[in-house]
Amino acid sequence: MPIIKSAIKRAKQTIKRRERNVGIKRDVKEAVKAFVANPSATTLSKAQSELDTAVKKNLLKKNTASRRKANLSKAAKAAGVTLGTAKKAAPKTAAKTTAAKPAVAKKPAAKKTPAKKPATKKEA
Repeated sequence: MPIIKSAIKRAKQTIKRRERNVGIKRDVKEAVKAFVANPSATTLSKAQSELDTAVKKNLLKKNTASRRKANLSKAAKAAGVTLGTAKKAAPKTAAKTTAAKPAVAKKPAAKKTPAKKPATKKEA
């Protein structure tokens, strides 16, 4: 056990970080196993989301997560999973209000002349 105060603090921080990292990695593994057991669009998106979270937390490298996501997508395609990637339809009322607004012509801005400073007197 460390004796120096900063080393004690560092040991405590290491324990907390390790627990957090192990939890995130466990979530990734569980999500991937859930997808393998039951391939569907929701389990696929959950697994990919967990991989993205691990990259964000610097637990996995970007290319490693990309490779794993590609393999998951390949397995999903082989299993015949259809992905729901369609965007949600925008509400019709919003489309009408933006199209119905009349164009307002802007008035040209009046030119302002800068105020002149009074000349300073030189002392003799």
